[in-house]
Amino acid sequence: MPHAKPSELKPGNLRWPVSGDSFRSEQWGDMEVGYTSVDEPLDCTDQYKIGGLPGGVCNCPHYGYIFKGSIRAVYPGSDWPDEEAVAGEAYFFPAGHVLIYPEPTEILELNPAAALVTCMEAMQRAYDLGRFSAPAEEAAAL
Repeated sequence: MPHAKPSELKPGNLRWPVSGDSFRSEQWGDMEVGYTSVDEPLDCTDQYKIGGLPGGVCNCPHYGYIFKGSIRAVYPGSDWPDEEAVAGEAYFFPAGHVLIYPEPTEILELNPAAALVTCMEAMQRAYDLGRFSAPAEEAAAL
């Protein structure tokens, strides 16, 4: 059975260069185990749209725990309220969201592998087109 410390997970940039050193991830069975460290505010809205995700939203449900910082999930085109998970909390964000990291954040996630691959490939396409992240001051204002 697989097990690992976050630092022992494979660098995500081996599969998706867009993730740089901030994402470590491995597929275990049909789940993807990932550790993400975001150093500055990040709004994924444009990446999802430019990357071609249907409706401009992430199709991957995210199950995780926040060690530091926070994550906001917004649900465009739905009547679901925005959600924010903060350090010390476990969370579940269903498919159909846009993720916003308003501050430096560290998380551990367990996600359905196929859905995460679709999301990460879209973010890679946005990066390849020259558009990965909003300027930090723009994301911080959200």
